[in-house]
Amino acid sequence: MKSCPKCQRVYPNDAGFCPADGTALVSATLAPPPMVEDDARIGKKLCNRYEIRRVVADGGMGRVYEGIDRQNDTRIAVKVLHDDVSKDEVSLERFKREYELASQLPHDHIVNVLDFQRDEAAKVYLLVMEFLDGEELRVVLKREKFMPPERIIRMLAQTAIGLDGAHSRQFIHRDLKPDNLFLCGTREGDEVKILDFGSVKDKNKDAKKLTVLGTTIGSPYYMAPEQAQGLDTLDARADVFALAAIAYECMCGIVPFYGSNGPSILLAILTKEPDPPSLHAPKAKFHIPPKMDEVMEESLAKNPNIRTKSVGALADAIGHAYGLSGDHKQWATTPQAVLAQQVQEAKSRVMAPPPPMNAMADPFASPPQQQQQQQQWQTQPAPQQYSQGMDQAFANVNAQQYNLAAAGVPSSKPVWIIPLIVAAFVLVVGGGIAVFALMR
Repeated sequence: MKSCPKCQRVYPNDAGFCPADGTALVSATLAPPPMVEDDARIGKKLCNRYEIRRVVADGGMGRVYEGIDRQNDTRIAVKVLHDDVSKDEVSLERFKREYELASQLPHDHIVNVLDFQRDEAAKVYLLVMEFLDGEELRVVLKREKFMPPERIIRMLAQTAIGLDGAHSRQFIHRDLKPDNLFLCGTREGDEVKILDFGSVKDKNKDAKKLTVLGTTIGSPYYMAPEQAQGLDTLDARADVFALAAIAYECMCGIVPFYGSNGPSILLAILTKEPDPPSLHAPKAKFHIPPKMDEVMEESLAKNPNIRTKSVGALADAIGHAYGLSGDHKQWATTPQAVLAQQVQEAKSRVMAPPPPMNAMADPFASPPQQQQQQQQWQTQPAPQQYSQGMDQAFANVNAQQYNLAAAGVPSSKPVWIIPLIVAAFVLVVGGGIAVFALMR
């Protein structure tokens, strides 16, 4: 392996320069990392195998390093667990199970976990994974707030491939959130890797259970109602709900359910309906097709029995709402630039308003009759607008694109109205004279 003597990043042997700072690369053995006062692990080997090169990130569970597996001469990420996490038996068991499940999970779009063990000398537990170049979706959303449709479609398509593969093996992620979708940049667009299967629910028979019934696991903003209640019956549709909430946030710039704290967020998920995405369209950076309201209503349904059945079906529905043909398996490998062109070409069609009500034909007529009625109605003149009383109300209805003439409302005063008024007047006057005569 080669390394950058300036930033300590690690690269394959065929790399020449560090893309981060342009420094010429040298053999990793010739560029030992400098000593760091506040982290004695830098430059050391853990488990007599994993050489620690630099700090990548700090999290609630541990510190992540970039390193080299000296046994296989490969680039790795090493998560060293915090001391308080190491003392928690349930947390340790989750990390151990994530490693054990790695061999059963599909590797397409799911991070590969390589090892989990304890370094007795350093007295630490470490989880070893493949190293990923890129950034979490959470970082992207914090910086940009919105994502373009083509990037959303490609990301969801790849995520669906990974999750559907896990679901087919009866593994439910249960903690999908922007922090756990890692976007690796390539020339053709993002390559998604799903992180953290430590909270997975194993639906297989005789699976080991780490969660007490009624315990809530997951991130509040993206948690399905049945998950918020701690129900043991949750299945893959809980991940559908979470992924739909992530897609909603990418489009609208806001999560579908929100509150000031965890309980208030869960209460909103259990009792409230999310705003239709079209309501946020005026403030969104990119267009949101009206069809997306229906897609989100179904995928965020509180009843899992009427919710979108799979993450693949969700990815398909979102792509189709943007006007694409095909399915998510095709879009997952389509270059992002090509998807952008296809979305743009379909924009005028998917953003077209629904046909006005005056263009609707008799539902009981045959198709040729419906077409003839529509043509007749669309060519009839609009009714005259009057200035007072009910005439003004008719004018307001006309302004809402209702064709009053087609509905039977006359466009002018009938010719027989004056004789009718005269006759009524004669009857009233005649009747009055007769009554007067009788009284005398």
